[in-house]
Amino acid sequence: MEGRAFAQRIKDWGRSLGFQAVGIAHADLSAAEPRLLEWLDRGWHGEMEYMARHGALRARPAELKPGTLRVISCRMDYLCDVPGSVEDELQPGHAYIARYARGRDYHKVLRGRLQKLCERIEADAGPFGYRVFTDSAPVLEVELAAHAGIGWRGKHTLLLDREAGSWFFLGEIYCDLPLPIDEEQPNRCGTCERCIDVCPTQAIRGPYQLDARRCISYLTIEHKSAIPEELRPLIGNRVYGCDDCQLVCPWNRFAQPSAEEDFQPRNGLDRATLVELVAWTEAEFDQRLQGSPIRRIGYERWLRNLAVGLGNAPTSSDVIEALRARANHPSALVREHVEWALRKHEGGHSHLAA
Repeated sequence: MEGRAFAQRIKDWGRSLGFQAVGIAHADLSAAEPRLLEWLDRGWHGEMEYMARHGALRARPAELKPGTLRVISCRMDYLCDVPGSVEDELQPGHAYIARYARGRDYHKVLRGRLQKLCERIEADAGPFGYRVFTDSAPVLEVELAAHAGIGWRGKHTLLLDREAGSWFFLGEIYCDLPLPIDEEQPNRCGTCERCIDVCPTQAIRGPYQLDARRCISYLTIEHKSAIPEELRPLIGNRVYGCDDCQLVCPWNRFAQPSAEEDFQPRNGLDRATLVELVAWTEAEFDQRLQGSPIRRIGYERWLRNLAVGLGNAPTSSDVIEALRARANHPSALVREHVEWALRKHEGGHSHLAA
Protein backbone atom coordinates (compact mmCIF):
# COMPACT_ATOMS: atom_id res chain seq x y z
CA MET A 1 0.00 0.00 0.00
CA GLU A 2 2.85 2.37 0.79
CA GLY A 3 4.22 1.91 -2.71
CA ARG A 4 0.88 2.78 -4.31
CA ALA A 5 0.39 5.71 -1.96
CA PHE A 6 3.84 7.04 -2.87
CA ALA A 7 3.13 6.58 -6.59
CA GLN A 8 -0.08 8.56 -6.16
CA ARG A 9 1.84 11.35 -4.43
CA ILE A 10 4.22 11.49 -7.41
CA LYS A 11 1.23 11.89 -9.72
CA ASP A 12 -0.23 14.61 -7.54
CA TRP A 13 3.08 16.48 -7.49
CA GLY A 14 3.29 16.16 -11.26
CA ARG A 15 -0.14 17.69 -11.71
CA SER A 16 0.76 20.54 -9.38
CA LEU A 17 3.74 21.25 -11.67
CA GLY A 18 1.55 21.54 -14.74
CA PHE A 19 1.45 18.01 -16.13
CA GLN A 20 -2.02 16.85 -17.10
CA ALA A 21 -1.22 13.15 -16.62
CA VAL A 22 1.51 11.09 -14.98
CA GLY A 23 1.91 7.33 -15.33
CA ILE A 24 4.44 4.69 -14.36
CA ALA A 25 5.76 2.00 -16.68
CA HIS A 26 8.15 -0.93 -16.46
CA ALA A 27 11.45 -0.61 -18.31
CA ASP A 28 11.16 -3.72 -20.48
CA LEU A 29 10.85 -2.70 -24.13
CA SER A 30 12.11 -5.97 -25.61
CA ALA A 31 8.84 -6.45 -27.53
CA ALA A 32 9.32 -3.11 -29.28
CA GLU A 33 12.94 -3.67 -30.26
CA PRO A 34 12.30 -5.85 -33.36
CA ARG A 35 9.85 -3.26 -34.74
CA LEU A 36 12.40 -0.48 -34.19
CA LEU A 37 15.16 -2.42 -35.94
CA GLU A 38 12.88 -3.28 -38.85
CA TRP A 39 11.99 0.43 -39.24
CA LEU A 40 15.68 1.31 -39.33
CA ASP A 41 16.47 -1.50 -41.77
CA ARG A 42 13.89 -0.07 -44.16
CA GLY A 43 15.70 3.26 -44.07
CA TRP A 44 12.52 5.04 -43.05
CA HIS A 45 14.49 7.26 -40.67
CA GLY A 46 15.92 9.17 -43.65
CA GLU A 47 18.70 11.60 -42.74
CA MET A 48 18.15 11.16 -39.01
CA GLU A 49 21.50 9.41 -38.57
CA TYR A 50 21.21 9.59 -34.80
CA MET A 51 18.32 7.12 -34.98
CA ALA A 52 20.52 4.48 -36.59
CA ARG A 53 23.56 5.46 -34.54
CA HIS A 54 21.83 4.62 -31.27
CA GLY A 55 20.06 1.61 -32.77
CA ALA A 56 18.54 -0.71 -30.18
CA LEU A 57 19.57 1.56 -27.30
CA ARG A 58 16.13 3.20 -27.53
CA ALA A 59 14.56 -0.07 -26.54
CA ARG A 60 16.95 -0.67 -23.63
CA PRO A 61 16.34 1.94 -20.90
CA ALA A 62 18.64 0.21 -18.42
CA GLU A 63 21.55 0.62 -20.85
CA LEU A 64 20.83 4.30 -21.41
CA LYS A 65 20.53 4.92 -17.67
CA PRO A 66 22.01 2.04 -15.66
CA GLY A 67 19.85 0.92 -12.77
CA THR A 68 16.57 1.96 -14.40
CA LEU A 69 13.65 -0.05 -13.03
CA ARG A 70 10.72 2.24 -13.86
CA VAL A 71 9.85 5.09 -16.19
CA ILE A 72 7.66 7.94 -15.00
CA SER A 73 5.90 9.27 -18.09
CA CYS A 74 4.40 12.76 -18.03
CA ARG A 75 1.97 14.49 -20.39
CA MET A 76 1.68 18.25 -20.88
CA ASP A 77 -1.04 19.64 -23.17
CA TYR A 78 -0.14 22.42 -25.60
CA LEU A 79 -3.28 23.16 -27.61
CA CYS A 80 -4.11 26.87 -27.28
CA ASP A 81 -7.15 27.20 -29.53
CA VAL A 82 -9.93 25.24 -31.19
CA PRO A 83 -8.56 23.91 -34.52
CA GLY A 84 -10.61 23.98 -37.68
CA SER A 85 -10.63 21.52 -40.55
CA VAL A 86 -7.55 20.96 -42.70
CA GLU A 87 -9.07 23.23 -45.34
CA ASP A 88 -9.78 25.98 -42.80
CA GLU A 89 -6.27 25.81 -41.38
CA LEU A 90 -4.38 25.84 -44.68
CA GLN A 91 -5.51 29.17 -46.09
CA PRO A 92 -3.73 30.26 -49.32
CA GLY A 93 -0.80 32.56 -48.65
CA HIS A 94 -0.79 31.66 -44.95
CA ALA A 95 2.39 30.11 -43.51
CA TYR A 96 1.29 27.01 -41.63
CA ILE A 97 3.41 26.23 -38.60
CA ALA A 98 2.63 23.17 -36.51
CA ARG A 99 0.86 24.13 -33.32
CA TYR A 100 3.48 22.70 -31.01
CA ALA A 101 6.11 25.10 -32.40
CA ARG A 102 4.22 28.40 -32.17
CA GLY A 103 5.24 29.15 -28.58
CA ARG A 104 8.28 28.60 -26.38
CA ASP A 105 10.52 25.60 -26.97
CA TYR A 106 8.79 22.72 -25.19
CA HIS A 107 12.14 21.05 -24.41
CA LYS A 108 12.96 23.85 -22.00
CA VAL A 109 9.52 23.91 -20.41
CA LEU A 110 9.22 20.16 -19.83
CA ARG A 111 12.81 19.62 -18.75
CA GLY A 112 12.48 22.21 -16.00
CA ARG A 113 9.22 20.72 -14.71
CA LEU A 114 10.57 17.16 -14.80
CA GLN A 115 13.62 18.23 -12.83
CA LYS A 116 11.39 19.89 -10.22
CA LEU A 117 9.34 16.71 -9.96
CA CYS A 118 12.52 14.71 -9.32
CA GLU A 119 13.58 17.16 -6.64
CA ARG A 120 10.17 16.82 -4.98
CA ILE A 121 10.45 13.03 -5.04
CA GLU A 122 13.95 13.23 -3.59
CA ALA A 123 12.79 15.53 -0.81
CA ASP A 124 10.24 12.90 0.21
CA ALA A 125 12.05 9.62 -0.49
CA GLY A 126 15.71 10.59 -0.23
CA PRO A 127 18.37 10.37 -2.94
CA PHE A 128 17.58 8.09 -5.88
CA GLY A 129 18.99 7.43 -9.33
CA TYR A 130 17.24 9.21 -12.16
CA ARG A 131 17.59 10.98 -15.49
CA VAL A 132 15.04 13.19 -17.24
CA PHE A 133 14.29 13.20 -20.97
CA THR A 134 12.29 15.50 -23.22
CA ASP A 135 12.77 14.19 -26.74
CA SER A 136 16.46 14.74 -26.04
CA ALA A 137 17.96 11.22 -26.14
CA PRO A 138 17.24 7.78 -27.63
CA VAL A 139 13.93 7.16 -25.87
CA LEU A 140 10.84 5.37 -27.19
CA GLU A 141 8.55 7.91 -25.55
CA VAL A 142 5.28 6.81 -27.17
CA GLU A 143 5.92 3.16 -26.31
CA LEU A 144 6.74 4.05 -22.72
CA ALA A 145 3.75 6.38 -22.35
CA ALA A 146 1.46 3.64 -23.65
CA HIS A 147 2.88 1.19 -21.09
CA ALA A 148 2.36 3.86 -18.42
CA GLY A 149 -1.34 4.14 -19.25
CA ILE A 150 -1.05 7.71 -20.57
CA GLY A 151 -2.72 6.69 -23.85
CA TRP A 152 -2.51 4.29 -26.77
CA ARG A 153 -0.55 4.45 -30.01
CA GLY A 154 -2.68 5.74 -32.87
CA LYS A 155 -2.37 4.52 -36.45
CA HIS A 156 -0.39 7.69 -37.23
CA THR A 157 2.13 6.50 -34.57
CA LEU A 158 1.33 9.38 -32.18
CA LEU A 159 -0.03 8.75 -28.70
CA LEU A 160 -3.77 9.23 -28.21
CA ASP A 161 -5.91 9.69 -25.12
CA ARG A 162 -9.69 9.67 -25.18
CA GLU A 163 -9.91 12.86 -23.10
CA ALA A 164 -6.96 14.76 -24.58
CA GLY A 165 -6.56 13.52 -28.14
CA SER A 166 -2.93 13.97 -29.21
CA TRP A 167 -2.21 17.68 -28.70
CA PHE A 168 0.39 17.16 -25.97
CA PHE A 169 4.07 16.73 -25.22
CA LEU A 170 5.65 13.78 -23.43
CA GLY A 171 8.55 13.72 -20.99
CA GLU A 172 10.14 10.86 -19.08
CA ILE A 173 12.01 10.17 -15.86
CA TYR A 174 14.12 7.02 -15.87
CA CYS A 175 14.52 5.99 -12.24
CA ASP A 176 15.64 3.15 -9.95
CA LEU A 177 12.56 3.28 -7.71
CA PRO A 178 10.56 0.00 -7.63
CA LEU A 179 7.23 1.77 -8.09
CA PRO A 180 3.97 -0.04 -8.92
CA ILE A 181 3.21 0.17 -12.64
CA ASP A 182 0.01 1.45 -14.19
CA GLU A 183 -2.44 -0.40 -16.38
CA GLU A 184 -2.30 0.21 -20.13
CA GLN A 185 -5.23 1.76 -21.99
CA PRO A 186 -7.01 -0.26 -24.68
CA ASN A 187 -6.51 0.82 -28.29
CA ARG A 188 -9.60 2.78 -29.33
CA CYS A 189 -8.82 3.57 -32.98
CA GLY A 190 -11.13 0.84 -34.21
CA THR A 191 -11.55 0.81 -37.99
CA CYS A 192 -10.88 4.54 -38.38
CA GLU A 193 -8.08 5.40 -40.83
CA ARG A 194 -8.66 9.12 -41.33
CA CYS A 195 -5.06 9.93 -40.41
CA ILE A 196 -3.79 7.56 -43.10
CA ASP A 197 -6.17 8.88 -45.74
CA VAL A 198 -5.43 12.58 -45.12
CA CYS A 199 -1.62 12.43 -45.16
CA PRO A 200 -0.61 14.70 -48.08
CA THR A 201 2.51 12.72 -48.94
CA GLN A 202 1.23 9.25 -47.97
CA ALA A 203 3.96 9.01 -45.36
CA ILE A 204 1.73 6.78 -43.22
CA ARG A 205 2.20 3.60 -45.24
CA GLY A 206 -0.29 1.63 -43.18
CA PRO A 207 -1.52 1.45 -39.58
CA TYR A 208 1.39 2.22 -37.24
CA GLN A 209 3.87 2.46 -40.15
CA LEU A 210 5.47 5.84 -40.80
CA ASP A 211 8.02 6.44 -43.53
CA ALA A 212 9.66 9.56 -42.15
CA ARG A 213 11.30 10.29 -45.51
CA ARG A 214 7.90 11.35 -46.86
CA CYS A 215 6.58 13.00 -43.69
CA ILE A 216 6.20 16.78 -43.97
CA SER A 217 7.32 17.25 -40.38
CA TYR A 218 10.54 15.40 -41.20
CA LEU A 219 11.02 17.17 -44.53
CA THR A 220 10.63 20.67 -43.08
CA ILE A 221 12.49 20.08 -39.80
CA GLU A 222 14.89 17.13 -39.74
CA HIS A 223 15.79 16.94 -43.45
CA LYS A 224 18.90 19.02 -44.06
CA SER A 225 19.31 18.87 -47.83
CA ALA A 226 17.07 19.66 -50.78
CA ILE A 227 13.47 18.58 -50.45
CA PRO A 228 12.70 16.00 -53.18
CA GLU A 229 11.10 17.89 -56.05
CA GLU A 230 8.22 15.45 -56.44
CA LEU A 231 7.18 16.05 -52.83
CA ARG A 232 7.35 19.87 -52.89
CA PRO A 233 3.88 20.44 -54.40
CA LEU A 234 2.39 18.09 -51.78
CA ILE A 235 3.80 20.18 -48.92
CA GLY A 236 1.54 23.12 -49.77
CA ASN A 237 2.05 25.98 -47.34
CA ARG A 238 3.24 23.88 -44.41
CA VAL A 239 6.57 25.55 -43.61
CA TYR A 240 7.35 23.95 -40.24
CA GLY A 241 5.76 20.64 -39.41
CA CYS A 242 2.31 19.33 -40.25
CA ASP A 243 -0.83 18.72 -38.17
CA ASP A 244 -3.12 17.15 -40.77
CA CYS A 245 -3.33 13.72 -39.13
CA GLN A 246 -4.19 15.38 -35.82
CA LEU A 247 -6.70 17.78 -37.34
CA VAL A 248 -8.81 14.91 -38.70
CA CYS A 249 -8.54 12.58 -35.69
CA PRO A 250 -11.97 12.19 -34.04
CA TRP A 251 -10.40 11.91 -30.59
CA ASN A 252 -8.98 15.41 -30.83
CA ARG A 253 -12.43 16.96 -30.58
CA PHE A 254 -12.19 16.18 -26.86
CA ALA A 255 -8.89 18.02 -26.37
CA GLN A 256 -9.04 21.00 -24.02
CA PRO A 257 -7.07 24.24 -24.56
CA SER A 258 -3.98 24.55 -22.39
CA ALA A 259 -3.58 27.41 -19.96
CA GLU A 260 0.22 27.14 -20.18
CA GLU A 261 1.44 30.63 -21.03
CA ASP A 262 4.68 29.34 -22.56
CA PHE A 263 2.77 27.57 -25.32
CA GLN A 264 0.79 30.62 -26.47
CA PRO A 265 1.72 31.71 -30.03
CA ARG A 266 4.55 34.23 -30.34
CA ASN A 267 5.46 36.62 -33.15
CA GLY A 268 2.07 36.09 -34.77
CA LEU A 269 3.11 32.62 -35.93
CA ASP A 270 -0.50 31.45 -35.88
CA ARG A 271 -1.50 33.98 -38.54
CA ALA A 272 1.68 34.97 -40.42
CA THR A 273 1.84 35.04 -44.20
CA LEU A 274 4.54 33.47 -46.36
CA VAL A 275 5.45 36.85 -47.83
CA GLU A 276 6.06 38.53 -44.48
CA LEU A 277 8.09 35.63 -43.05
CA VAL A 278 10.38 35.26 -46.07
CA ALA A 279 11.23 38.97 -45.71
CA TRP A 280 12.83 38.43 -42.29
CA THR A 281 16.58 38.99 -42.27
CA GLU A 282 18.79 36.43 -40.56
CA ALA A 283 19.13 38.79 -37.59
CA GLU A 284 15.34 39.07 -37.34
CA PHE A 285 15.02 35.29 -37.55
CA ASP A 286 17.47 34.82 -34.69
CA GLN A 287 15.95 37.57 -32.57
CA ARG A 288 12.25 36.81 -33.11
CA LEU A 289 12.63 33.05 -32.71
CA GLN A 290 14.88 33.09 -29.68
CA GLY A 291 13.52 30.45 -27.31
CA SER A 292 11.50 28.85 -30.13
CA PRO A 293 11.96 25.27 -31.38
CA ILE A 294 11.92 26.65 -34.94
CA ARG A 295 15.27 28.37 -34.45
CA ARG A 296 17.15 25.08 -34.41
CA ILE A 297 16.62 24.44 -38.13
CA GLY A 298 18.52 27.62 -38.93
CA TYR A 299 17.84 30.47 -41.32
CA GLU A 300 18.85 28.59 -44.48
CA ARG A 301 16.32 25.79 -44.04
CA TRP A 302 13.72 28.34 -42.92
CA LEU A 303 14.08 30.12 -46.28
CA ARG A 304 14.08 26.77 -48.10
CA ASN A 305 10.74 25.86 -46.54
CA LEU A 306 9.24 29.28 -47.22
CA ALA A 307 10.34 29.11 -50.84
CA VAL A 308 8.43 25.84 -51.24
CA GLY A 309 5.39 27.42 -49.61
CA LEU A 310 5.60 30.43 -51.93
CA GLY A 311 5.96 28.14 -54.91
CA ASN A 312 2.67 26.50 -53.94
CA ALA A 313 0.90 29.81 -53.21
CA PRO A 314 -1.53 31.49 -55.63
CA THR A 315 0.38 33.59 -58.15
CA SER A 316 0.50 37.28 -57.27
CA SER A 317 2.87 40.20 -57.67
CA ASP A 318 3.70 40.04 -53.94
CA VAL A 319 4.64 36.37 -54.17
CA ILE A 320 6.79 36.89 -57.26
CA GLU A 321 8.52 39.89 -55.70
CA ALA A 322 9.20 38.00 -52.47
CA LEU A 323 10.79 35.13 -54.38
CA ARG A 324 12.85 37.38 -56.63
CA ALA A 325 14.23 39.11 -53.55
CA ARG A 326 15.78 35.77 -52.55
CA ALA A 327 16.83 34.61 -56.04
CA ASN A 328 20.49 35.56 -55.46
CA HIS A 329 20.78 34.29 -51.91
CA PRO A 330 24.32 33.07 -51.03
CA SER A 331 22.98 29.60 -50.19
CA ALA A 332 22.74 27.18 -53.13
CA LEU A 333 20.05 25.31 -51.20
CA VAL A 334 17.88 28.42 -50.93
CA ARG A 335 18.49 29.43 -54.56
CA GLU A 336 17.47 25.99 -55.82
CA HIS A 337 14.11 26.12 -54.05
CA VAL A 338 13.49 29.75 -55.02
CA GLU A 339 14.21 28.94 -58.67
CA TRP A 340 11.80 26.00 -58.51
CA ALA A 341 9.12 28.24 -57.00
CA LEU A 342 9.60 30.91 -59.67
CA ARG A 343 9.33 28.30 -62.43
CA LYS A 344 6.02 27.19 -60.96
CA HIS A 345 4.69 30.73 -61.30
CA GLU A 346 6.06 31.38 -64.79
CA GLY A 347 2.89 30.31 -66.52
CA GLY A 348 0.72 32.43 -64.24
CA HIS A 349 2.57 35.72 -64.01
CA SER A 350 3.22 36.69 -67.61
CA HIS A 351 1.00 39.69 -66.98
CA LEU A 352 3.14 40.81 -64.06
CA ALA A 353 5.96 43.29 -64.48
CA ALA A 354 9.36 41.69 -64.93
